Amino acid sequence: SEALILAYSAIGDYDDEVLVPEPFYANYNGFAVQAGMHVKPITTKAEEGFHLPKKEEIEKLITPKTRAIAISNPGNPTGTVYSREELEMLGELAKKHDLFLIGDEVYREFVYDGLKYTSLMHIKGIEDRVIVIDSISKRYSACGARIGCICSKNKDLMKALMKFAQARLCVPTLEMIGATYLANTTKEYFTEVNQEYQKRRDIVYNALKAIPGVVCEKPTGAFYVMAKLPIDDADEFAKWMLTDFSLDKETTMVAPGAGFYATPGLGKNEIRIAYVLNEKDLSRAMYLLAEGIRAYRQAKGL
Repeated sequence: SEALILAYSAIGDYDDEVLVPEPFYANYNGFAVQAGMHVKPITTKAEEGFHLPKKEEIEKLITPKTRAIAISNPGNPTGTVYSREELEMLGELAKKHDLFLIGDEVYREFVYDGLKYTSLMHIKGIEDRVIVIDSISKRYSACGARIGCICSKNKDLMKALMKFAQARLCVPTLEMIGATYLANTTKEYFTEVNQEYQKRRDIVYNALKAIPGVVCEKPTGAFYVMAKLPIDDADEFAKWMLTDFSLDKETTMVAPGAGFYATPGLGKNEIRIAYVLNEKDLSRAMYLLAEGIRAYRQAKGL
């Protein structure tokens, strides 16, 4: 989180813009505002697996105030993994319009179905424009440690970042000492974790696809899925599931999708699911969600 704030502060002036594919992690907007910038959304669609639109569509959004394009790859909340071709397209735009590319890559180990992950740092010819944000939070389930980093080959940028970083007083020393031991984690650990998350992803995806009217492409990374439901209002539905719906004294809690969009009105009938439960509990939760959708539609006359 702090790394993104520092990056925005270092590359932009007051009222400058950063382009971000929506839906996006809700705090991205707050980070930009804290740095005096604001987010301009690149709208992506559930029907297209939340992949990037054509180059021409993104280029229309670039103005003299645009300083960067920022992406989460793999994505939160979408679980989308951008292809090398998509990243190369962003690289072409960055070179043409003199932009930075910010890659939030904290989920990069969580890629499924045999896909090969491509980092922005793997794209040739844009090395001085790339800023990669990384963290131990997701990789090692250590969100509370608050340890992350900024990586860039742009020396002038790194000097500017160091000046901003001087204002932060101190680092979490004890947590950093403990984190050094995580470097000894074996590849087998990540393989097992990936296999487990892929099983959970399949449970969620298959259950969603079995619900009539749901629009959802299979996510290939992170541990989230964004789905469009056959309902009128996801905010109301999420509340209704907690206040009005109960099956054997159980229900399912979901995150309404509108909060992940900057464009008013988008995501109104979408939800995000984080598949972080064990397989048994996840299967039960998805069953309850399906029953909840059926009951909600009946109650609302949809």
